[in-house]
Amino acid sequence: MSLLDAIKKEAMPEKYHKMDEQMLQSRARAAREKLGEHLFIPGHHYQRDEIIAFADASGDSLQLAQRSAETIADYIVFCGVHFMAETADILTADAQKVILPDMRAGCSMADMADIHQTERAWEALTEQFGDTILPLTYVNSTAAIKAFCGRHGGATVTSSNASEMVKEALIRKERLLFLPDQHLGRNTAYDLGIPLEQMIVWDPIRETFEGEPHDEIKVILWKGHCSVHEKFTVDYMETLREEYEDLQVMVHPECSWEVVQAADQDGSTKKIIDTVASAPSGTTWAIGTEMNLVQRLADTHKDKTIMSLNPNMCPCLTMNRIDLAHFTWCLEELLEGRVVNEISVDEATAAEARTALDRMLHAFAI
Repeated sequence: MSLLDAIKKEAMPEKYHKMDEQMLQSRARAAREKLGEHLFIPGHHYQRDEIIAFADASGDSLQLAQRSAETIADYIVFCGVHFMAETADILTADAQKVILPDMRAGCSMADMADIHQTERAWEALTEQFGDTILPLTYVNSTAAIKAFCGRHGGATVTSSNASEMVKEALIRKERLLFLPDQHLGRNTAYDLGIPLEQMIVWDPIRETFEGEPHDEIKVILWKGHCSVHEKFTVDYMETLREEYEDLQVMVHPECSWEVVQAADQDGSTKKIIDTVASAPSGTTWAIGTEMNLVQRLADTHKDKTIMSLNPNMCPCLTMNRIDLAHFTWCLEELLEGRVVNEISVDEATAAEARTALDRMLHAFAI
């Protein structure tokens, strides 16, 4: 069944759109209480505050998928996006059901690499470079792309362990293909001492390289990006530095190479949260990541000045698809014995994707 078919088949009843926030909160609380230990609610850091308020655990996508697998809950109502729910389904037991409250909650970056593009690219790349390439994919990718990497000896990476995984991959093969975020791949490789001249971008739409491939290429970057993190600029960073004398700038490595180089620090979502939390009172921070998280940091750490690195930044549109209406609807359907918006990865794909995930978790030891 296609995603469009799923949306049509399991459309939320209009009555939920007409409920005010107070009623939705009340009904969601009541449903959650009745479901008890049968329900586990993971909430990604980028979710709305009113959704995070219901989360049993908050964190990054892989962390939440792992937490889901550790629970005895029958139902995992995953408040994130499609690829995150897929990862949870891959890691949880067969009897557990993973639910995405709104099937429109996707990730533009993950959508920039589909399996058909990737298989065609692999054929072209191996024709160019032979059997010298190992594929790595950011966990922000579809189950099919994770499975592709598992099938071809590769692994997944997170923004926290990308450096370790790239280093290990280049021990095993002369080159690597990094999917789907070119910026995380470029920033990670550069930090490891690989010059930009030894990196090249593969354009999956035109099915060709951006630039001329040569024997010294070490990293092939998929032409994909995060629509939120790509909007931060060096120009605005310089404007803020002129206004705030002691400004500290911290950005996510999904930002462009130029922005990461100009920042004071870069790191994963967890590193951003931990760094701001441990910073001295009175310090001033400009953060280059999703707006919901930046605002939550500002609200939590009122002893510090915390702002977005983009004055016109909006929350991630796809992350914000999950609202109280869809959340409440899913819980009340469970009370009636109906599972809506279930995310289910077929076993063949899940097995190869688990291989890629396991190679990451064990640093290629398996």
